[in-house]
Amino acid sequence: MIGAGAVLNVDRLLAEIADCQVEVDRLCIDPQAMVIDDADRAGEEALKAQIGSTGQGVGRATARRILGRGGPLDGFPAVQLAGNVPALAPYTRRRAVEVFADAFARHQRVLLEGTQGTGLSLYHGDYPSVTSRDTTVAGCLAEAGIAPHRVGHAVLVTRTYPIRVGGESGPMSQEIAWEAVADRSGVDLHEILETEKGSVSGRQRRVSEFDWVLLRRAAEINGATDIALTFADYLDVENLQARRFDQLTRPTIEFIEEVEQVAGAPVTLVSTRFHQRSIIDRRAWRRGRS
Repeated sequence: MIGAGAVLNVDRLLAEIADCQVEVDRLCIDPQAMVIDDADRAGEEALKAQIGSTGQGVGRATARRILGRGGPLDGFPAVQLAGNVPALAPYTRRRAVEVFADAFARHQRVLLEGTQGTGLSLYHGDYPSVTSRDTTVAGCLAEAGIAPHRVGHAVLVTRTYPIRVGGESGPMSQEIAWEAVADRSGVDLHEILETEKGSVSGRQRRVSEFDWVLLRRAAEINGATDIALTFADYLDVENLQARRFDQLTRPTIEFIEEVEQVAGAPVTLVSTRFHQRSIIDRRAWRRGRS
């Protein structure tokens, strides 16, 4: 389900649907989702240098949706929603709230994936180096159309070393070089540099020491019930071989215990490498219906 708060690049979305061979009955797009225009992308070119934006036109399209409620504006294309795009017609047959209502009535689980990180929230990040939306749990629920009382677990995902996109992308606490991560962990520097490139921009990412203040703030704002810790191998290359929690190195386990103390929530998922079986799962609720 792609919710009403999504902002869509139609050509890219259709290409991904084709590449992943997603059948029509597996995907539903809320007809109220906003569509990006070429003018939106062109209008964000300056932001690439100013705040490290990926320049995909998301912010510009979001602003146009708000400003265009009274009709087309001079110099701006008319607002187009997903329900008005013929190529998306097979997927825009139902609104998200209807799909979710049916799922909850059948006591099914719903996994809602948020976008980006709390530190980039339009309201709670370091303005102006932020994204164009509220990236907190509350913001994601509102855009999807899910009531807060439906939430059973809020899983906060955090890296062992925080990142920002390369360039002038905003402040970071205790910024370091990737060479330091390689030296400490034993992971090959070339491998790290190849991995740490922006998925959209392709630029080399920036990195910093773990930000304990940001962790506490994010846990509080989002009401985190669980922590998912990624890139445990960046703490020690030996963690690549861990399949159980007790197989992680002792300093890693101590780091995780400190994360739990600061966040006030248990680290129940630990990612050790890029592989579908790389997750150490410590959740007590994974087999239940909560």
